[in-house]
Amino acid sequence: MITFATIAFGAVFLVVAVILAGVTVSFLADAEHAPGTVVELEWRNDHNGASHKRRASDKPVAYPVVEFTSADGEARTFRSSTGSNPPSYEEGEQVEVLYRAGSPEDARIKGFASLWLLPLIFGGVGLVFATIGTAFVVAGRRRS
Repeated sequence: MITFATIAFGAVFLVVAVILAGVTVSFLADAEHAPGTVVELEWRNDHNGASHKRRASDKPVAYPVVEFTSADGEARTFRSSTGSNPPSYEEGEQVEVLYRAGSPEDARIKGFASLWLLPLIFGGVGLVFATIGTAFVVAGRRRS
């Protein structure tokens, strides 16, 4: 029973990974390109309040705030949804921005992490669980 639950858990994560990858591919197909500048690094502690136990390795994460000019000539600013420590970008750094022409507020830095990190995480976790569950089923059947 547990092995099938493990396979199901892995399958759900794989489906989510495929959906997230599809959203990214759709975004890339429609995206406009614009040069942008990292104008600030927004440092945040991404913790879950009182339920989070503080660890020595917990450090603030830097989210780049990027300014660009969309095709309509309007200056836009957005905070990347992908942060890191150490920071992936520096203030003043030039980056390529991708955004939807119909909704320029939906913008991302053209970079591997901001485009593909979530699908890879979900896909990796799903693959690990599905593989472990499948291995236990195969091993159990060989013993029988």
